[in-house]
Amino acid sequence: MANTTTALRRQIGSASDLKSVVRTMKASAAAAIGQYESAVAALGNYAHTVEQGLSVCLRAADPDGAHTRAPPRSAAATTVHAIVFGSDQGLVERFNEVVVEHAMAHLGSLPAKAQLWAVGERVHARLLDAGLAPAGSFPVPGSVELITRLVGQILLAVETPDRKPADDAQRETLILFYNRPSAASYEPVSQRLLPLDEHWQRGLAVQPWPTVQRPEVLGSAAQALQAFVREHLFISLFRASAESLASENASRLAAMQRADRNIGELLTELSARFHRTRQSGIDAELFEVVAGFDAMAPQTGPST
Repeated sequence: MANTTTALRRQIGSASDLKSVVRTMKASAAAAIGQYESAVAALGNYAHTVEQGLSVCLRAADPDGAHTRAPPRSAAATTVHAIVFGSDQGLVERFNEVVVEHAMAHLGSLPAKAQLWAVGERVHARLLDAGLAPAGSFPVPGSVELITRLVGQILLAVETPDRKPADDAQRETLILFYNRPSAASYEPVSQRLLPLDEHWQRGLAVQPWPTVQRPEVLGSAAQALQAFVREHLFISLFRASAESLASENASRLAAMQRADRNIGELLTELSARFHRTRQSGIDAELFEVVAGFDAMAPQTGPST
């Protein structure tokens, strides 16, 4: 009995320690989700300001509305960049597989072969397994403060040294693939940043200004427009990274919740087995004591 109960007691202790680790990871993931969701919400006002600046620059750079009649792009002149956001760490179930499958389903319909960039070691490995060799990879930022550095690295990597700012929207295609938080934990999405959507540009060009006095662009309208386009890219990349990180932690939280539930069930089973084994041992010892007492009791025969 001693060896059996000792082994069960050791298993219960190990399971309890593991349960404490899982609960700590659950708390960390839950806190991270709130952090990244707050960062996405905070982008709202700044994104609105950038869109207002784009609206003014579009009118100033193209007062006759020629941007609404942009010439068709040549497929041979198009450079396609695809950024796939994943994770560096595990315990995220099918988080990386889902976004890779989503990217593969869309990349085949592009007019030119895409130059892939992976954000995260795990998704980089998944892309290689799928036969897609990324041009490079970036580490996943560990906090909101590090997302800005990642966005800067991505923008530098996808820039063409000899491109002209006015040609960016026509010569380059930039697509993002990432997981976005949803009611069912997360879902894979894609977002095309370049070329700028013509319908979106037309909407911005006719967007009413909130005050009577409309601002004017000083200096080159084309340069101002390029600066606002770059800010739009920054916001979009920042939002995609933050939403991917929120989704990653949501996936990890779901995995830890299942692990916590499974460990709880295991502890219940081990505790019940421990008590049954211990009670069986006690019963056996009591039986031996009673049997020994009966054997040692004086035998009394019938009187003559």
